[in-house]
Amino acid sequence: MRHTITTLLLLAGLLLSVSNGAMGQEPSRDEVLKALRKAAEFYRTKVSTEGGYHFYYTADLSYGRSEHEEGFTQVTVQREGIPSVGLAYLEAYDATGDRYYLGLARDAAYSLVKGQHCSGGWDYVIEFDPAKRKYYPYRADGNCGSLPTPSPGIVRSHPVTNLDDNVSQGAVRLMMRVDRALGFADAKIHEATLHALDSLIKAQYPNGAWPQRYREFPDPAKFPVKRASYPETWSKTWPGPNYESEYTFNDNTISDVIDAFLEASRIYGEPRYQAAAERGGDFILLAQMPEPQPAWAQQYDADMHPAWARIFEPPSVTGGESQGILKTLLVLYRATGKRKYLDAAPRALEYLQRSALPRADHPAEARRRMANGAVVLARFYELRTNKPLYVTKGTRVQVQGKSSTLIDGYEISYSDQSVITHYGVLTNGNQLASIADEYKTLAAADVSKMRRPDKLHGLSPWSGERIVRPKSARAIIDALDERGAWVEEGNIGKADNVVSVFAAKDMTLTIGGRVYPVAENETVSLFQGKQPPPVKVIKSSTFSANVNALSAWLAK
Repeated sequence: MRHTITTLLLLAGLLLSVSNGAMGQEPSRDEVLKALRKAAEFYRTKVSTEGGYHFYYTADLSYGRSEHEEGFTQVTVQREGIPSVGLAYLEAYDATGDRYYLGLARDAAYSLVKGQHCSGGWDYVIEFDPAKRKYYPYRADGNCGSLPTPSPGIVRSHPVTNLDDNVSQGAVRLMMRVDRALGFADAKIHEATLHALDSLIKAQYPNGAWPQRYREFPDPAKFPVKRASYPETWSKTWPGPNYESEYTFNDNTISDVIDAFLEASRIYGEPRYQAAAERGGDFILLAQMPEPQPAWAQQYDADMHPAWARIFEPPSVTGGESQGILKTLLVLYRATGKRKYLDAAPRALEYLQRSALPRADHPAEARRRMANGAVVLARFYELRTNKPLYVTKGTRVQVQGKSSTLIDGYEISYSDQSVITHYGVLTNGNQLASIADEYKTLAAADVSKMRRPDKLHGLSPWSGERIVRPKSARAIIDALDERGAWVEEGNIGKADNVVSVFAAKDMTLTIGGRVYPVAENETVSLFQGKQPPPVKVIKSSTFSANVNALSAWLAK
C-alpha cells in the first residue's frame, strides 16, 4: 500500500511538472508575431492621436495625459511618448521585415512634422485641435510670424525649442531613423529632419555648448569662449527661474545633442553634422573644472562659472551628469580618433572615485533609497570644498491652473536628513568601474577597429542602453488583454484635480471635523465629483518596452 501511494504521488508530481512546463513554455514564432501585431494595431488605432502618444491612459481609454499635456487633442514629445513608441515600431520592423510597422513609425514621424516649431525643434506638447493650433508656432501651418493673442481660456505654448529631457534630440533621432528606413523618399519627413538639424547647429553657442531650451539663435558677441573656473563667491539662495540660456549638461542635454549629430553624420554623410558634434566635445573640454574638482557642473553661466538652475539645483560639481559626460568623451574618441577626448577622462575618473561617500551605518532616508552595495556619489559637491550638498524637503501645494507653491524647505544643507524625495540628491556610481575599464581598453586599442555599429538603438545610445531579449516572451504575451493592451495597476490622476499637497513632514488633515493623519512624504489630492480616480492604466513606456522585447526575441 505504501508503495502504491508513493507511486501515485510520483505520477501526480510528474503530471504537475509536465503541466507547469507546458504553461511556462516559450511561445512559437507565430504566436509572438500575432501578439506583436495585435498590440501594435491596438496602440495605433485605439490609443494614438494622429500618430502621437501620451505617457499614460486610463484602461478604458477615456483619458490620457503626460507630464505637461492631457486630453485627446494633445500628445507629448518627451521620450516616453512619441519618440519611444515610434522607435519601438522601428524595432518591430527590423525584426520582422513587415512594412506595417514601418508605416506606424512613419505615422509617429508625421505627428512630429505637425508639431515642429519654426525654430526647428519641438516643445513638450503637440496640439492637434485646429482652433488652438493657430496659437502655436508650427512650421506645418506656416505660423512663423507673430502669433495671435489667445482667446480667453486658451493657453498658448511658448515658441521654444526644448532640449530638456531629450525632447528635440529624441524627436530628431526618430525622424532620422524613419527617414533612412524609408530610403529618404518621404519629402516631408526628410525636409523637416534636415531643418531640425540645421536649426540645432544655428542654436549652438560659439564655445560648442547648447542651452536647455531657446527662443532665438544666440548672438555670438554675448557669449565669449572661456574655460570653466570657480566663481569668487556664490549665493546659496536661489536667484529665480531665468536659467534657460545657460550652457546645460543637466539631464545629459548636451550628451544627447552630440550623439544625435554623430548619428546624423553617419546617416546622411554630412561633414557639418560631425563638426557640430566635435564642437560639442570641445565644449566638454572647456567645461572641465580645474583642480581640485576636475569633473563638470550641471550648467554654466556665460562666464563659465557653475550656475543655479531650478531651486533644487545649486552651483556645484555633479557626481551625476559627470558620469554621462565621461561616456560621451569615450564615444567621441571612437567616432573621431582624436586623443584629446580620451585624455580628459582619467582626472575626472580619479576625482569621482575618491569622492564616493563612505558607508553609513545608520543611513538617512535618502541613503536608504540607494541600492544595497551601490557606490554612492553626491549629486552636488560644493565648489572647492567638495562637501556633499543637499536640499531640504519642503511642503508643496499645487492648485488647479496655478504653479506649485512652496510653503517651506528647499534650502541648501550639508546634512542628508530630511531632503527632497522627488529628485535624487544622491546618485549611483557603480558605472565608474565600467567607464574606467572602457577607457583602458580604448587607450590600448587601435581606435579605428572600435567603431560603433552602423545602426544605433534607443534614444540615448551613448549611455550604453540596450534592448534585451525578455526572460519570458510567454509572460509578455499572456499579459495582453483581449484588445491587445497591457493594463497595469496605477493612478494617473484626473483632469479635475483641484489641489494636491505634498507633506514634507507628518501632518493632520481634517474633513468635516474628522481627523486623518498624513504621513511624511504622502500626497493628499482633492478631485471634483464623486468618481474616484482610475486605478488601471495603460503606459506607453510599458508598450514600448514589451514591443522592443518581443522584437528582440524574434531577432535572436
